Amino acid sequence: MADPSSYRPKPGQIPDSPGVYRFRDEHRRVIYVGKAKSLRQRLANYFQDLSGLHPRTRTMVTTAASVEWTVVSTEVEALQLEYSWIKEYDPRFNVKYRDDKSYPYLAVTMNEEFPRVQVMRGHKKKGVRYFGPYAHAWAIRDTVDLLLRVFPVRTCSAGVFKNAARTGRPCLLGYIGKCSAPCVGRVSAEEHRELAEEFCDFMAGRTGTYLRRLEKQMADAAEEMEYERAARLRDDIEALKKAMEKNAVVLADATDADLIAVAEDELEAAVQIFHVRGGRVRGQRGWVTDKVEDVTTGALVEHALQQLYGEERGDSVPKEVLVPALPEPVEPVQEWLTERRGSNVSLRIPQRGDKKALMETVERNAQQALVLHKTRRASDLTTRSRALEEIAEALDLDSAPLRIECYDISHLQGDDVVASMVVFEDGLQRKSEYRRFQIKGFEGQDDVRSMHEVITRRFRRYIAEKERTGEWTDGENALADTTATPLADAPLTDAAEAPLTSSLKDDDGRPKRFAYPPQLVVVDGGQPQVAAAKRALDELGIDDIAVCGLAKRLEEVWVPDDDDPVVLPRSSEGLYLLQRVRDEAHRFAITYQRTKRAKRFRAGPLDEVPGLGETRKQALIKHFGSVKRLRAATIEQICEVPGIGRKTAETIAVALARAASPAPAVNTATGEIIDDEEPDTTAGSPGDPVTTGAPEERRGQET
Repeated sequence: MADPSSYRPKPGQIPDSPGVYRFRDEHRRVIYVGKAKSLRQRLANYFQDLSGLHPRTRTMVTTAASVEWTVVSTEVEALQLEYSWIKEYDPRFNVKYRDDKSYPYLAVTMNEEFPRVQVMRGHKKKGVRYFGPYAHAWAIRDTVDLLLRVFPVRTCSAGVFKNAARTGRPCLLGYIGKCSAPCVGRVSAEEHRELAEEFCDFMAGRTGTYLRRLEKQMADAAEEMEYERAARLRDDIEALKKAMEKNAVVLADATDADLIAVAEDELEAAVQIFHVRGGRVRGQRGWVTDKVEDVTTGALVEHALQQLYGEERGDSVPKEVLVPALPEPVEPVQEWLTERRGSNVSLRIPQRGDKKALMETVERNAQQALVLHKTRRASDLTTRSRALEEIAEALDLDSAPLRIECYDISHLQGDDVVASMVVFEDGLQRKSEYRRFQIKGFEGQDDVRSMHEVITRRFRRYIAEKERTGEWTDGENALADTTATPLADAPLTDAAEAPLTSSLKDDDGRPKRFAYPPQLVVVDGGQPQVAAAKRALDELGIDDIAVCGLAKRLEEVWVPDDDDPVVLPRSSEGLYLLQRVRDEAHRFAITYQRTKRAKRFRAGPLDEVPGLGETRKQALIKHFGSVKRLRAATIEQICEVPGIGRKTAETIAVALARAASPAPAVNTATGEIIDDEEPDTTAGSPGDPVTTGAPEERRGQET
């Protein structure tokens, strides 16, 4: 725990101007980002007597080891830079809202030649019009089903569309009038795009125009005694009205606004957002966050606005944003919103009338969301803290292990031996720092030796980083004393294969591959695996990292140099956390092992051809029918395949010749492979291990 006075800047060093500041921990990782109208006044608040600070602020300043700042011209620039850095560095002490689910949107792909209406989740894509978010995907499908009879826009996938165009027959929706069938040319691309634009206009709230137009067409058809057409128009009008009824009018005069409400307690906060377009509620979403800093309601609103509109432009930012409390100061935030919309945005607290009543409804939703979240988590913050304290007490640690790394070995009867490393920080998964290893130091099945290799490779990287930055002082000669494989001879997997100079970046606060040490290393196994991990750390001269193992059979916790395990109560939160860590490492390892095994089983002679991708492999097999016929082809015949040049054809011929057993003769003049009797090897290369039974039948042998 650091003393804030040890890194406090001198008063004259801090400028009295707007800017953004960053606190870093002893490993140079950014743990907090903030902005200020006056950097001097704001930073002075952090370096007062610790007893006068909020408990969470006190934890932050004692975790930090340094502070730095960047001066900007205006408060708006400070707001933009703060948002960018929070998104880039993911500081642990900043407010970070998280969705309790992935909300679906109604999307219209206007970036395609024939726009498609569909349900979309995740990040928004350029050129796609989004409406929502909706609480449930079925609500989107019900709305679309009603509107398709009036706006028969394409809803099929690219594969169905291409198949219909190839066969000249539309899908069922084309036959029943719920698709204009552009796939078979019933409408042109321009006419179909107009339909899609009308669909978007209706969803955006401009409903009156279409209703009046349809009513006039219905009246004209009835006057001309075209009663069947009038009846169809009548049904279309009813469908539109039914779709509109799904979103009741909540605000008069076709208001476009977003309403944001916050419900909070001492530890957590829940945010609810209602999206109102054309006076109707078009979408709803909610977020929750841990209050890891002393933060006001106005600051929570500001963070919510940053997350809600940080990636939005134009009409996605409404004309009016109603909030329960204004950020302090409000002018930079309002100017930032105006800049993102391109026109004036009103940010205010509703005082009376329909908007005040609707805000009360949003607040009730926020309160219910907070209660539901706390029920689901079962006071998870307290539980996680208790779990870490129980682990520290059981293992006799000096402090709670805020960072835990767990390792597991996985293989199938000694083949494709891999390992996983998962990371938990503050009792939560840190998936961005998960790593995978291939065991390459030896062949065969030896979990103990594999564990020793993985721990050695992981912490050799850590030591190398400390030596590079000059921070390693207790074990300068540790690398020279170890008999383990040199770093260059012990490559990592694709998740961490890059050379040391490229994978270990400068001290910029971004997450690094192996730069941060854990307080606790957990291995999946008993005494032998724990002893191997401890021996690897001792060989590297590392003596400040605790090691334990969790055996599956009796869920016993093993520690080094102890013949008896530590037995935690079955109801212990500490044991539950260790089980979660162990199970996550096992899942991550076995997933990687299965991926490698499947890739090996699918391997064939064409996989040995450098630069030959899946598309050209499929083209070759489709052209010749099998690898056997491809092997018998001449270079000129191989060149006939689209995308295959002569040089590539020669490489393919040589690779196929080498893969055959025994090796066939090759006519060097024509490139013809003189071997017609070789068996088809499309299922795999000669020499691949022979396996029996489906993978599912052998999963019980995986470890």
